[in-house]
Amino acid sequence: MSTKIHRRDALRRLAVISTAALIPGWLLACSRKESCLDVTGLSPEEVRVRNETAKYVEQTMDATKRCSTCTQYVPGAPDKCGGCKVVKGPINADGNCNLFVAKPTG
Repeated sequence: MSTKIHRRDALRRLAVISTAALIPGWLLACSRKESCLDVTGLSPEEVRVRNETAKYVEQTMDATKRCSTCTQYVPGAPDKCGGCKVVKGPINADGNCNLFVAKPTG
């Protein structure tokens, strides 16, 4: 009894396996929050202020100083970048900068 695989069957199996291997990557890409580091629409001066003066970072190391808890933060749509009243460009809610001012409590 021979278990010979025909070329058509082999190609079909290869196509199924290849597609299955790509699915986790597609799902991960769909669930990933967009990066808020794109500064293509900013002037060189706005980029300088963002990077050198404000020292904006996309992920804060201090959980008590997130952009989302700052008075200057302007929230974006779910899973989208927000904005800031003093730092130009897209802003991550989990980011931070030197211009952080905590929202008043109460």
